[in-house]
Amino acid sequence: MEIQHFSHHHPLVFIQAHSVASKAALCLGCQKPVEGWSYGCNQCEFYLHKGCAELELAPKIQHPFHPKHPLTLLPKSPYSSGISGCDLCGKNFEGFVYNCFDYEFDLHINRALLQSSIAANFPNSLHPHPLHFFQNYNKEVEPDCPGCQKPISGPFYHCSDCTYPIVFNLHKECAELPLEINHPCDRKHPLTLLPQPPTHPQKCSCSLCRIQWKGFVYSCSLCNFDLSLDDFLFSPPTITVASHEHPWMLVSRKMWFVCDFCGTDGDHSPYHCDTCVLFVHKNYISLPRHIMITRHHHTISLSYSFRQNQVEDWMCKICYKEVDISYVMVGQFQHYGHYRCPASRCRYIAHVLCATDKAIWDGTIMPEGYDKRSEEVVDEPWNLITDVVEQIRIGELMVASEIKHSYHDHNLRLTFSRKTKDDDSQCDGCTRPISTPFYSCEQCKFFLHKDCAELPEEMPHPFHKHLLTLSNSHDEYGYSLCCACRRLYQGFSYRCYEGDFSFEIDIQCMLLSDTLKHPSHEHSLFFVHNSEGTSCSACFQRLYSWDVAYRCMRRCDFSLDVGCATLPLTAWYKYDRHPLTLTYSDDFEPSQLYCDLCEKEREPNRWFYYCADCDNSLHLNCAIGDLSYMKLGNKLKVYWHKHPFTVVKNIWNCPLCKVCGEVCNGQALECKESEFNFTVHLNCLWRLDEAFE
Repeated sequence: MEIQHFSHHHPLVFIQAHSVASKAALCLGCQKPVEGWSYGCNQCEFYLHKGCAELELAPKIQHPFHPKHPLTLLPKSPYSSGISGCDLCGKNFEGFVYNCFDYEFDLHINRALLQSSIAANFPNSLHPHPLHFFQNYNKEVEPDCPGCQKPISGPFYHCSDCTYPIVFNLHKECAELPLEINHPCDRKHPLTLLPQPPTHPQKCSCSLCRIQWKGFVYSCSLCNFDLSLDDFLFSPPTITVASHEHPWMLVSRKMWFVCDFCGTDGDHSPYHCDTCVLFVHKNYISLPRHIMITRHHHTISLSYSFRQNQVEDWMCKICYKEVDISYVMVGQFQHYGHYRCPASRCRYIAHVLCATDKAIWDGTIMPEGYDKRSEEVVDEPWNLITDVVEQIRIGELMVASEIKHSYHDHNLRLTFSRKTKDDDSQCDGCTRPISTPFYSCEQCKFFLHKDCAELPEEMPHPFHKHLLTLSNSHDEYGYSLCCACRRLYQGFSYRCYEGDFSFEIDIQCMLLSDTLKHPSHEHSLFFVHNSEGTSCSACFQRLYSWDVAYRCMRRCDFSLDVGCATLPLTAWYKYDRHPLTLTYSDDFEPSQLYCDLCEKEREPNRWFYYCADCDNSLHLNCAIGDLSYMKLGNKLKVYWHKHPFTVVKNIWNCPLCKVCGEVCNGQALECKESEFNFTVHLNCLWRLDEAFE
């Protein structure tokens, strides 16, 4: 049985058993692994779930969230990143999309088909725009509810006037809250519902400021009292949990206390254990005893004690601020809770708030008595995808001289020398220029650095809370987008196969750790999982909560996004015999701030590449191009041009870009078909149709 699908130029054949397809196949409609019945083109390694292939999708639709223009059905994102952001659910996604390109409006196909109704009489004090109500929806949407700060699933309200990346979705329960309440914590005045907490002093230590609460509050301005929705909606009078032998009783009044579990202040409504004389925030009553986070290779355990010889090391390894673990109460020395590694020589410690942050911890609780050493599996044989065929002895070490790698059909031989100094060969794993030692295939131009050949099948990484799996698959267009550095790449990657499958990083970013020493800054930089409100000190681009970045923790106000942190320290310019050096500041006169390649101005205080001997200055992108993570000779496709493009290296007498008419330094894309035969920058590829008008 065959079908002709709009997303592919060949007929798709019905596949009853997934074994017919490649083991790494992803559905190009929803970007999830293909399992069970599917349709596919084995020639192109193009596969669709049966359900995705048989969806009845109109080529154009009119949608109430974007009434001025029709939305066009596309087989994949039209943007250079290859990723769209759904303006309804807020999630990034690949695959089929309804799109208005001029206004960058996107809807996931499943969201575009939902039925909604206009919500009547929603108070303007909570949100200025009208809201649409969705009754029959049972999947999670993003971001979290701005009212209660919790994930949204089930019926919800959506604002179509707030467009991606600002997405406003609200729980039905939070949208229908009373605008005023009476509460025992403030018996004198009613509390008024506000969309966000009132402005507090910069160094305020109230409970809302300590947990950085940004949701709805019930507030009394006369008494300077604020109550979060978490306290109002989800605080039963008694809580019994398995981790504590006595019940917890709600103290429903204003009182100052310090939480005995997390060590932060509170000003109202703690839960109290009379037997143990403990006061705690509600959110930390059920703290798990043992958890696993990708920031550390051992299980970490909740603790209320410390070892005297480690007092100097009380620095949280997530936020890199001091962990305040002790206080005096009624003449006794007490300890706040924290998570730490119980291994004898390990000094890993983290705040309770940091370790249980949903961006850090995936919610999995490790069982009591769990063997902490069992997580050290990266180098275990079952976690490798390479079989040793032959070994040789080098000194006292046995080294694999011939291997069979899962991502190549032929055996690979270990090589200790390159053919020539000018050899342009690149590693098929990380796409860097080949350096010794490396494995090569005698029948194909396939190369792997020894380190890339020995990569484990699964690895944790501090950039993501789930375990990541090694992959060599890309979409049908032949490339992927790294979620860390935001570069297009070919080669191996590590992907998350949990949640919405949208996280993947290339090998070069995978090798980064949670600390970074960069020559642009005198202090060490530390990975932070929430960069909201900051900007990169190199490119000055605004950073959002989902961006991966490094920051100096010594009040230097210095941050680097991963794209800038991984820039090569040297680059080559075809009209300069010396390498250009990555330069972080300059004292040039304003009239000298220009790029020697494109002859356009350089912005002051932005990084650039410079040769002091020849006085050549280049923009970052002019020096390294936008294809630095692509492999020479490889193909890639775009759906708006019928021929594939080849990644080529332009050095001397290269043709100008077909779109912008400027020279290409280094790599470019070439269409070799006789009727076209042109070269184009990657960044100009999206405007290719303009060149043929």
